[in-house]
Amino acid sequence: MASRRHVIPFTELGRQDIGSVGGKNASLGELTAHLGAAGVRVPPGFATTAQVYEELLAAHGLRASIEDQIARLHDGAPLEKVGRAIRALILREPLPTSLPGEIVTAYEDLARRTGGEDPPVAVRSSATAEDLPEASFAGQQDTYLNVRGPERLLESCHRCFASLFTDRAIDYRERMGFDHLSVALSVGVQIMVRADRGGAGVIFTLDPETGFPDVIVVSAAWGLGETVVSGQVDPDEYTVFKPSLKDSSLNPLIDVRVGAKQLKTVYAETGLTRTVDTPPGERTRRVLGDDDVRTLAGWAEAVEEHYGCPMDLEWAKDGVTGELAIVQARPETVQSRRRITAIRECRLTVNPGRPLIEGTAVGEAIGQGPVVPLTAPVAREAFPEGGVLVTGLTDPDWEPVMKRASAIVTDHGGRTSHAAIVSRELGVPAVVGTGCATRVLRQVRDVTVSCAEGDRGRVYEDLLPYVEHETDLSVVPKTRTRIMLNLADPSAALRWWRLPADGVGLARLEFIVAHQVKAHPMALLHPEKLDADDRRDIERLTEGYQDRGAYFVDRLSQGIARIAASRWPDPVVVRTSDFKTNEYARLLGGRTFEPEEANPMIGWRGASRYYSDAYREGFALECRALLRVRDDMGLTNVVVMIPFCRTPGEADLVLDVLGEQGLRRGQNGLKVYVMAEIPSNIILVREFGERFDGFSVGSNDLTQLTLGVDRDSEALAHLFDEGDPAVTRSIQRLVAGAHEAGRTAGLCGQRPSDDPTFTEFLVRSGIDSISVAPDSFAVVKEHVARAEGPRRGEDVHSAEGE
Repeated sequence: MASRRHVIPFTELGRQDIGSVGGKNASLGELTAHLGAAGVRVPPGFATTAQVYEELLAAHGLRASIEDQIARLHDGAPLEKVGRAIRALILREPLPTSLPGEIVTAYEDLARRTGGEDPPVAVRSSATAEDLPEASFAGQQDTYLNVRGPERLLESCHRCFASLFTDRAIDYRERMGFDHLSVALSVGVQIMVRADRGGAGVIFTLDPETGFPDVIVVSAAWGLGETVVSGQVDPDEYTVFKPSLKDSSLNPLIDVRVGAKQLKTVYAETGLTRTVDTPPGERTRRVLGDDDVRTLAGWAEAVEEHYGCPMDLEWAKDGVTGELAIVQARPETVQSRRRITAIRECRLTVNPGRPLIEGTAVGEAIGQGPVVPLTAPVAREAFPEGGVLVTGLTDPDWEPVMKRASAIVTDHGGRTSHAAIVSRELGVPAVVGTGCATRVLRQVRDVTVSCAEGDRGRVYEDLLPYVEHETDLSVVPKTRTRIMLNLADPSAALRWWRLPADGVGLARLEFIVAHQVKAHPMALLHPEKLDADDRRDIERLTEGYQDRGAYFVDRLSQGIARIAASRWPDPVVVRTSDFKTNEYARLLGGRTFEPEEANPMIGWRGASRYYSDAYREGFALECRALLRVRDDMGLTNVVVMIPFCRTPGEADLVLDVLGEQGLRRGQNGLKVYVMAEIPSNIILVREFGERFDGFSVGSNDLTQLTLGVDRDSEALAHLFDEGDPAVTRSIQRLVAGAHEAGRTAGLCGQRPSDDPTFTEFLVRSGIDSISVAPDSFAVVKEHVARAEGPRRGEDVHSAEGE
């Protein structure tokens, strides 16, 4: 690279040139030079060098003038006044003599290469300390889009130089300990992708909330990507499972969430850009099809492998040519710096009641304080320390006050918006994309902001009590007995990926159906049997689906896949639906299809529904979802478990139905377990063992049916005891019988978490696995390790599959 040139094409740059052209431009050069063979497209462009910036500062004593202003800041002058003064000084100083001609020549060369006169370009700032693994200056300097013509290009470059001293950039360097005058700035000029007629967004090569490394998360909105980065829109979000991405025969897309996308940024007729309302037809449509998502995910994975670290990328799709492109790439700087040997858990200690509002949770913490509603940034000192910032959306100008907040709540934005990114970096919980926070919370005094309940963040009135607990994973003991997790909420599954569990012993479909599907499966298949109100609600719920059964399969399969991916390749035991009739009736449209039973607990539930003509079609949808997860998505670690199976004959009927739907034991490694929760399962353990691959003790129902005690009866609560000899002997018999048949036996329930004596009993009985709630995992591990004690000559394990 010639040292005297002020302008360098991307084709001659690489990541070794960060000191010369900044992290952003060096990365674009690296992608251009080294990842074209992987199919990664990068729009052509060029960068000015840091030498240009140094020459600018050297002219007419500008550096000394800036130093004087920084000294004023350290003496107590307001940040806003200091920043404004420095920017004015830079804009008054002419660009170095030779620079304008070199920029215009490079721009004209771009025009020749792309075949257009005055082509639109993006003009972006690239700081020499930007996009480093240990710090990110991204978004703190200016970007100008749809810049046309030499005059406007030079003006935009000059403004980029001045933007090295935006208020948020000054504040960040102060906080991170960077010398202001040791950071230089390069300007990148890149051909625009016509995303104004297509779409754009952001890609993370890990889950941005939890750091889970086996997924790629792509966000997307119509138009230019500024609306996504700034948080103006609630984008689509597509989650791709990396292990399945490597196999072209599999569909690695395990989760799709269609955002509202109310706004989009397009070219303005008189230059630059403008933001307009998104047409209604586009708001409910996906921005990206499966093929495009796969292409972007494949590129992102290639970039991650090349850099050797998690990455944060920006992409755009040309609405004219249909081509995709990567327009920025930087190392991810939040999750990659987290301490991976510890898990921090926050939990409300009271029933919070109904939330005031909900949105997308950012982080996993809880924050609380007085509501501070703002429509525009204020001076840092004017924002009360520990207040809850409530606003429409944030941009980099908000950063000085955001770090004083105990929590942040916004009307707009998704997980890749500015508010979300900065909140993660600061460790401040945020709820974004609520739609109405500024209206609802304006009259509320104090709130508690909870991001500890999965991917939905909730804001509650008043200062609610909560506890924080950190589990040091480095001291969790290893055990011979497999300790697994009970999971129900797919949105919370990824937060537990660091736990050294041996898989999921119980994933309940009922939660996914109730919270993500929301409708009775038979109501989806037979809306003609519903009354007018329910039919209208079904139509609204399944908007965009001609086949409402496909809606059920999509939602259910995505929920299952998210849980299965969180523990890959360890086994994830998915129990098919076990709603009681009164619970099914509460689903949308359920009343039409459910009988009224005097005792639903021992009524038409579990296995008896699956082969019944009244529900067989509904169960077929469950089977289709399970088959999609295993065969199409490649998550073959899913084990199917049948609940409440009363007789071996009933087992045969259910297995026949599973087979008819393509779920055959042994095919593609499929295992089918049965819940051991009825005395007949214990008495006929050999017969059930001939039909199933494993048993899982459901201790609540087994206790209820063994002792004849309604588990929900307060009057009989003193008799409900899982440690009763009748129950424990049944468990012992089940474990012994299962082992004689060459089958595994586990238990899923709360009792091992609360009672070390019961845990010791299970270990002595030879139980193969114990499945518990994630927040009880470490405690149960300790109980089991003590119960097992050291055994000479035997190895222990902590994360082996069954």
